Amino acid sequence: MAMLEVRDIDLAYGPIRAVTGVSIRVEQGEVVAIVGANGAGKSTLLKSIAGLLPLSGGSIHFEDADISTLPAHRRVGAGIALSPEGRQVFPDQTVRDNLELGAWSRRLNVGDLAAAVEQKYTLFPRLRERQGQMAMTLSGGEQQMLAIARALMGAPRLLLLDEPSLGLAPLVIRDIFLTIRKLRAAGMTVLLVEQMANLALGIADRAYVLETGRVTLSGTGAELLQHPQVRAAYLGH
Repeated sequence: MAMLEVRDIDLAYGPIRAVTGVSIRVEQGEVVAIVGANGAGKSTLLKSIAGLLPLSGGSIHFEDADISTLPAHRRVGAGIALSPEGRQVFPDQTVRDNLELGAWSRRLNVGDLAAAVEQKYTLFPRLRERQGQMAMTLSGGEQQMLAIARALMGAPRLLLLDEPSLGLAPLVIRDIFLTIRKLRAAGMTVLLVEQMANLALGIADRAYVLETGRVTLSGTGAELLQHPQVRAAYLGH
């Protein structure tokens, strides 16, 4: 049984069809990447899995339960968390406040909440240094760390990462992807949307190529790194 199965889904913004007949699966403990150009439907697909965009057709199953019509907040409770494109931290709240808000659905007692925050500071030491700062004052890389850490505060079994490298410096991107490797080593299941195909495929167990709202290729990350079509379209070869 796959942890996540997206079955032949259609997604639209009003009359505009964004995703057509897409099916993907994510097994427990995998990092699965979705790569493609801007406008391919990658972020739209993640939003549908998180419950932020209704399906026009098809179904979504999480741990063998049909969650196609489940509201977003209940998907968080079920074990799905999204770190959104563009970070979208709470700008006028401190780093620590952002983290605590990420655990709201868990209703933790004071001690357990403090332990969960400390765990995220261990994963992202920079956040401990910035814990009293307003999120709006952080650098782009620090905000991305905060967005991922906030998602992890919900103790998800499936982490959705939407364009974690967007707008970041190369050294920061390297650190973010090292963190994704650490999460996988710790048993986290990750569905990663990423425009930088070389990074995504280099870390992915399996991957899908999305073009104009349709899956056109799938395979292991290593296979797609060597695929002529992927190399020509996304890797500059």
